[in-house]
Amino acid sequence: MTSTISPPLGGTRAMLQSLVPSLVPSERRVAQACIDDPRFVAAASVAELAARADVSPATVVRACQRMGFGGFQRLRELLIRDQAMPQDGPVPAAFEHPLEGVFSRAIEGIRGALGALDLAAFDAAAGRIRDCGRLLVVGNGASLAAAQSVGLHFLTSGKVCESPVDIISQHISAKLLKPGDVCLAVSDSGMNNFTLRSAVLAKEAGAVVVAITSYGKSELAELSDYPLVAGADFHRWNDSTVTGNIVQMLLLSALHAAALGTLPTAIAARAEVYDEVRMMVAQPDRA
Repeated sequence: MTSTISPPLGGTRAMLQSLVPSLVPSERRVAQACIDDPRFVAAASVAELAARADVSPATVVRACQRMGFGGFQRLRELLIRDQAMPQDGPVPAAFEHPLEGVFSRAIEGIRGALGALDLAAFDAAAGRIRDCGRLLVVGNGASLAAAQSVGLHFLTSGKVCESPVDIISQHISAKLLKPGDVCLAVSDSGMNNFTLRSAVLAKEAGAVVVAITSYGKSELAELSDYPLVAGADFHRWNDSTVTGNIVQMLLLSALHAAALGTLPTAIAARAEVYDEVRMMVAQPDRA
């Protein structure tokens, strides 16, 4: 079996994070061992990794194939390659302010967040959004804020765009989409039932589905035409900081820029919107 995935330099660990939920428990232990200690795995044999993960050598090989690396040797080569990446800055002092700690961890996570992202799928999705007649953006729970934000950005760029807040409106709008329209579905887990239902309805209506999610084997990623996977690496944190939406927002901002950023009509629309907003917030002249 040949390799089917090749994350960018420094992105192998993030790719592994995005695939962990799709694995059976024994395979998950193999992936987690690679995530926890990539330097050990880069220098290890199949037998050594099997012992570390408490599985058989056959399970190691099967896990590597299941994740799309083709085999253990390919995964090991990618981990060796990633060691060429410059190391992060110095370890923060134990007495750093909690605010500094949150920002430091966010910066660290963002560095590897694109390891699972298919750049060709990103470019194709941007093109479909640029050319679509109507764009529907859906997101719920923790992903609602990111969906609403990018929906407003598309709207102010002159794109016919809806981003309903309530679930019933999301489902009705998805059902009324037509071929040539696009549904942009945002779900960190890729398993939110309300967002999944919108995506299914959009698909049944003949629309294109673009997914923003952290997990490549999630139900949303599997049913979408263009799964854009990034950000799973944030989920290794257990200190209750709210950081997962950072990658969502960055990815959605990049998608908006790629689709409409330099389009003359979008630039003109944003200029008109700016003038309107400026008039709303300007202080009236006083005699």
